[in-house]
Amino acid sequence: MSADAEPTGFDRTRPDRPPQGNPNVPQSFNLPFVLSVAGAFLTSAVVASIYVWPALRVMPRYEALRLLAAFNAFRFFGMNFMVAGFVSAELSPTFAAEVGWGDLIAASLALASIAALSWRWSIAVPVVWAFNVWGTLDLLNAYYVGVTKIQDPGLFGAGIYIPALYVPLLLVSHVLVFMILVRSGAEEKAA
Repeated sequence: MSADAEPTGFDRTRPDRPPQGNPNVPQSFNLPFVLSVAGAFLTSAVVASIYVWPALRVMPRYEALRLLAAFNAFRFFGMNFMVAGFVSAELSPTFAAEVGWGDLIAASLALASIAALSWRWSIAVPVVWAFNVWGTLDLLNAYYVGVTKIQDPGLFGAGIYIPALYVPLLLVSHVLVFMILVRSGAEEKAA
């Protein structure tokens, strides 16, 4: 074995030889990143079920929805995916723009939801539905495109914490919004 050989079996002096390993796992599969995202989802769900949901459940509907919309109003942070230096210059500009503009729209809808709920507009609940559906689909789409098009999560640079921590928190908050909307709708029909 040459001095350049790695313990994985890949010998840099022989580029004609592919790395050895599990042929069923793509080389781009980043286990630490996947475990980080999975851990954030699990932790977010546990914290939400033990601490957040019990508090939201007893709040007035509009107050609970407004609180969750406020958390999502910070989604403008996703615009940083279009800032060179925050992310790698090698990150796909198409992906960065899709994530950034999608998040800005979600943040704007969250702010509109806060206003509609605060001022008790008659369209408040439909605005919250629009925000929640858009926000959820935007996050799921960003994950899908990220997994299928971005081979190296290291390209996210400082933005790595957005998909690894913030997105799981946001998705759990969207689930909570859906739970409040559906539960409240069912309660109104029963009354």
